[in-house]
Amino acid sequence: MERLRFTASWMLAGALSVAFIKSDDPKPNKGLDLSGMDLSVSPREDFFLYANGSWLNKTDIPASETAWGSFNILRDSNSKNLKAILEEAATSKSPKGSVKQRVGDFFASGMDTVAIEKLGYEPIKAVLTEIDKIKNYEDLLRYSATHPQDGGSTFIGAGIGQDAKNPDTYIVSMRQTGTGLPEKDYYTKTDEPTIKVRNAYKKYIATLFTLTGTDAAKAQQLADDILALETQIATSHMGRIEMRNPVAMYNKFATKDFAAKVPNLNLVNGLTTMRMKTDSIIVAQPKYYEALNEWLPKANIETLKAKMKFSVISGAANYLSKPFVEASFEYSGKTLNGQKAQQDRWKRISSLTDNLAGDLLGQLYVEKHFKPEAKKRMDELVANLQKVFEKRINELDWMTAETKVEALRKLKAFTPKIGYPSKWKTYEGVAVKRNDFYGNVRAFGKWRYEEMLGRLGKPVDKTEWGMTPPTVNAYYSPLRNEIAFPAGILQWPFFDPEADDAFNYGAIGAVIGHEMTHGFDDQGRQYNYMGMLKNWWKKDDNDQFKQRAQVVIDQYDGFTVLDNLHVKGQLTLGENIADIGGLSVAYEAFKTFTKQGKGNEKIDGFTPEQRFFLAFGQIWRAKLRDEALRLRVNTDPHSPGQFRANGPLSNFEPFYKAFGVQPGDKMYRPEANRVKIW
Repeated sequence: MERLRFTASWMLAGALSVAFIKSDDPKPNKGLDLSGMDLSVSPREDFFLYANGSWLNKTDIPASETAWGSFNILRDSNSKNLKAILEEAATSKSPKGSVKQRVGDFFASGMDTVAIEKLGYEPIKAVLTEIDKIKNYEDLLRYSATHPQDGGSTFIGAGIGQDAKNPDTYIVSMRQTGTGLPEKDYYTKTDEPTIKVRNAYKKYIATLFTLTGTDAAKAQQLADDILALETQIATSHMGRIEMRNPVAMYNKFATKDFAAKVPNLNLVNGLTTMRMKTDSIIVAQPKYYEALNEWLPKANIETLKAKMKFSVISGAANYLSKPFVEASFEYSGKTLNGQKAQQDRWKRISSLTDNLAGDLLGQLYVEKHFKPEAKKRMDELVANLQKVFEKRINELDWMTAETKVEALRKLKAFTPKIGYPSKWKTYEGVAVKRNDFYGNVRAFGKWRYEEMLGRLGKPVDKTEWGMTPPTVNAYYSPLRNEIAFPAGILQWPFFDPEADDAFNYGAIGAVIGHEMTHGFDDQGRQYNYMGMLKNWWKKDDNDQFKQRAQVVIDQYDGFTVLDNLHVKGQLTLGENIADIGGLSVAYEAFKTFTKQGKGNEKIDGFTPEQRFFLAFGQIWRAKLRDEALRLRVNTDPHSPGQFRANGPLSNFEPFYKAFGVQPGDKMYRPEANRVKIW
C-alpha cells in the first residue's frame, strides 16, 4: 500500500451468552473489548455496529482530535509514553551530543513558548527579504535552486529516490507541485463544503500576510491572486486516482532531453546548482512541467513571489509565535478536519520530535516499551501467514502456472521488519540548542536534505525504515519488497501476547496479511520480487485480476458515507484488496496453526471463529468528524472504518458460517458478487 493507515485514512446476537467487562473499565486488560459491543444489533445486519456499537454510542471525539478509535487511542497512549521519556531527557543534564541531550533539548526548546513568542516571525524574515529581491522569473528559478528548503520547492519539486526499474540504485525524480488545497478538484468543485474550504484557504493566506506586516486589503488581494494562480496550476496536475498507476508515473528521460522540452526552466543548471547533477531523470508528471514552462515566463512576478512567500510562512507557521500557530489551526484543524481545539503543546512537540529525530527518540522508546517476546510472537505470526499465502497462491484457480511461479518468488523474497531498525541513524552534525526551537527544526531538516543528496550514486540502504519505532501503523514497500511493523503498533488493541490466538490473528494477524497482500494489490502486483517495476503477469492472468478488482471497485463505490458522498472504489482499491486478502490469509493461518483454531471451546460465550471476527471488527473501530470524513473520502486511499470491517467480511464465507448469515441479511452478498482474488 502506500502505508497501512488504519485511521489513513481507509452480526445471532440474541442467542449469544456474553460475559461483559465492566463498562467503566477504560481499557480491557487483554483481548476483546466486550463492553464495546452492541448486542441489540444483529451481526448479520451490520457487523461493525455489532462489534463496536456500544463504544460508538458512549464515546465522544476529544475536542483536540479529528477522529477517535483504535489507532487514535493507542497513539494517545504512546504520546504519553513519549512525553515521559522526553521530560526525563530534558532534565537529565546528559553529555552534549548524546541521544538524551539532543531529544531532551529539542523538546525543551519546543516547549519554551516565552522565547518563541518573543521572536514572532523573526526566524523567517531574512528569507522573505531574499524573495523580495527577485525581479523576474529567471531570478525566481535561480532562487529555487539555491534555496531548496526556503520556498525553493514551491514550483520545482525535485528529490532523490529509488529508480523503480532499477531499485538497487537512486535517481533524481521530479514531481508536480505548486498547489496548497488537498486535491486538484478542490479548485473547481462548487458544492458547499468545497467552497467553504476554498474560502477558509484564502482567509488563511491573507492572515499569514497580515501577520508578517502586509496591510489587510493588500493581503486579501494577494490571497485572491494566489488562489487564481493555483487554480491554473491545478489544471496541469494528475489526480489521485491517476497517480495510482505506477507505470504512468514512471517517465524516464535523459536530463538534457527533458530539459530541451522545457527550455524556459533552465533545468540542467538548476539541478546542478541543487547538487542533483544527473544524466537521467524521472518525471512523474511531465504535463505539469510542460505547462510550467509555458506560463511561468508570462506570470505576474509579484504573484509568483507572493506564492513563494506564502509557502515559506505556511511551512514555518507551526514553529513560530502563537498567532501563526492559531492561523494554521483555524484552516487545517478546524475547517479541513473539524477539530474543535488544538492538541496540547506537549503532544505536538512530542510528535514533532518523533518526526524529525525518530531514530534518536526511537532508541529510548524501544528500550522502555518494546518487549523481546513481542518480536518473537510476531516472527511466528509472519512466518505462518507467509506459509498460508504460499498455499493460497498455489491453489488459485484463475492464475496460470507461469505467473504463480513469479508470485511465489516475490512472496518468498519478502523482507519482514519488526519493532525497530537494525541500524540507527545518528544525525551526525546536528547540534541541538535548548534556546533555539526554529533553528533546531531547520537543523534536522538540513540534515535530512543532505542525507538525501548523499544517496545519489550510492547503493540503496535496505536497512532503512519508512516509519519510526513509536509509530502506530505498518507498511509495505513495493520498491524494497518489505513489510514493516513498528514497535508502536505491537500493543493492545492490535496485539496482546497474553490474549488468545483468535484475538491476535484477527487483529495483528489481519494487519500482517494486509501488508503481505499489498505486494499483490493493483499497484504492488506491478513490481517483481526484486522491487522492480516490471510486468511478470501473463495476459490472461492480468485480465483475470482486473475483472476481479472491478468487483471490489463496484462494491465500495456503493458505500454511502455522508449524504450523497460515496467511497471512491478506484481510489481505495489497493487498500480494499489488502483488507480483504489480509482477513482471509489471517483466518486460514489461525485455523491451520493454532490449537484454538482447530477447537470449539467458547470464551466469553463466543466460538474461536467468532472471536477472530470480533477482533477484526474492533481494530477498525473509529468515529470521525464530518469534515475529516469528507476530506478522507476525497483524498485518502483507505475506506472509512465501518467499510473496512463490513466490506471484507461480506465477501468471506467463514464469516457467514460463524454468524449464520443468510440471503436477505444486509451482510449477505450473493456468491457471484463476492470478491475472490487472493
